[in-house]
Amino acid sequence: MADSYDRGRPSYPVDAVKWLVGDEPVSVLELGAGTGKLTEVLVGLGHDVFATDPDDAMLDILSEKLPDVRATSGTAEQIPTGDSLYDVVVVGQAFHWFDHAKALAEIGRVLKTDGRLAVIQNERDERIPWVRKLGRLIGKPDSAFDPTKVLDDSGQFSAVEAKTFRHWQVVDRHSIQDLVLSRSNIAILDPEAQDQKRREVLAFYDDYGRGMDGMQLPYNCRAWHAQVLPHAEVKHTVEVVEVADAERPTVPLAKRTDTAVRLPRVVTDPDNGDDDLLIDFR
Repeated sequence: MADSYDRGRPSYPVDAVKWLVGDEPVSVLELGAGTGKLTEVLVGLGHDVFATDPDDAMLDILSEKLPDVRATSGTAEQIPTGDSLYDVVVVGQAFHWFDHAKALAEIGRVLKTDGRLAVIQNERDERIPWVRKLGRLIGKPDSAFDPTKVLDDSGQFSAVEAKTFRHWQVVDRHSIQDLVLSRSNIAILDPEAQDQKRREVLAFYDDYGRGMDGMQLPYNCRAWHAQVLPHAEVKHTVEVVEVADAERPTVPLAKRTDTAVRLPRVVTDPDNGDDDLLIDFR
């Protein structure tokens, strides 16, 4: 599943990450870093990132792509680091999995005074008919969770600020299969059922006749941030597991070169009462 996740899932728009974390380099603790989709953007913006995830297979891919990033196994409910160390704790596509009471106490513990919690997630734009049809095949997004009420009710954070950014992921005949296999509701199926679902989506893709040109899958990238309140700081002792750093060569991160992709034209269908959108795939 880790390989499929890395090949099939979208990245995050740079503008969204800038809004979440800021333009100036800061220390960032990333929870649920996975294979490093968000980590790559954070590092590209110059931030000092410590990445954690409970899945070692995911972290192996992250470390292979980003050998200079510190990464270790850990959960949001028991963060493997000391108190008051980070300017920002960032969570991409994972906040809905947390035990929120425990995780927010831990996040408050590791943030510096005036530190910030930042949450970001990609959600397919199913106002568009073909995207809605894809959603019926593979299931609704499992990450579509608004953290605002949880953060407000915790009493640990300032008022939540939110913003939505639109972007597109180019999917082709190969990557759309990885997108299917990366989903948690499909990963739990037996191999035969997984293969059946993969073939259904492949037939769906082939019906559109896009071939190797691919399709541009639209996303609304939703982002939230809130500042930790001084009285919310939680001071207690946690066991910090020292992980021996592998002898990796010090290699400067390769420069990211963003290739411009022509985005599809998006228009509203005036004759459709449910606010469908149409996309010109030319």
